[in-house]
Amino acid sequence: QVQLVESGGGLVQAGGSLRLSCAASGRTFSSYYMGWFRRAPGKEREFVAGISRGVGRTYYADSVKGRFTISRDNAKFMVYLQMNSLKPEDTAVYYCAAAIATMGLRPDEYDVWGQGTQVTVSS
Repeated sequence: QVQLVESGGGLVQAGGSLRLSCAASGRTFSSYYMGWFRRAPGKEREFVAGISRGVGRTYYADSVKGRFTISRDNAKFMVYLQMNSLKPEDTAVYYCAAAIATMGLRPDEYDVWGQGTQVTVSS
């Protein structure tokens, strides 16, 4: 199965932008549905965005729709999350995840997780 490593987190002012990257290892990367989740302090891990395996159908949590964009490059084994118009409530550890069976919205539908990258948005 794939292994996932996130990067690109950091500190940004409200209204700013960040792009998170997720590097996958393993030749079966294109077989996985990919997702981004986040966990804010004191809260449960929540779905942010997902993308299908091939043609790149995307779906988003209502809280990020219109501000975040998920994309993937199967040739480079990469998944990205472009985050614009960031708000303090977007502050969280962001995780990349891979699912073999379904385009899911729940963490338990995903099979492989990265270690996470911290995003902090100051007001």
